[in-house]
Amino acid sequence: MKKKTSNSKALKLAVLGASLASVAATAYFFFGPKGKKHRQQTKAWAIKMKGDVVEKLEVAREITEPVYREIIDTVTEEYKKGKKASLPEIETLAQDLKKHWKSISNLAIAAKRKVVKDASLVADAAKRANR
Repeated sequence: MKKKTSNSKALKLAVLGASLASVAATAYFFFGPKGKKHRQQTKAWAIKMKGDVVEKLEVAREITEPVYREIIDTVTEEYKKGKKASLPEIETLAQDLKKHWKSISNLAIAAKRKVVKDASLVADAAKRANR
């Protein structure tokens, strides 16, 4: 049973790491090299759409490029149905979000490494405590 405790802590750390990666991706978009331009061009619906993408990313168990693109496509379809903006604007934003995969994946890889390191430290501490 004590192994399950270590695994649940590692799972919690992994979820935390994924959440941090998605928040970091959003921050990169708004505050990165082209952040000022992005902030000026962003409208209220676009902020909401990006937030919806981030929420779905946080729920996803594993974020790969196909999963990332699928999430963007799903949210894009929701916004097309809701007519919250013109179709070309929605498509442009979707394509722009898809272009950020490399920077997001680099952030996610770094976060994953930290989570794995932290999880191994927690597991080692749990082993030492059980001795």
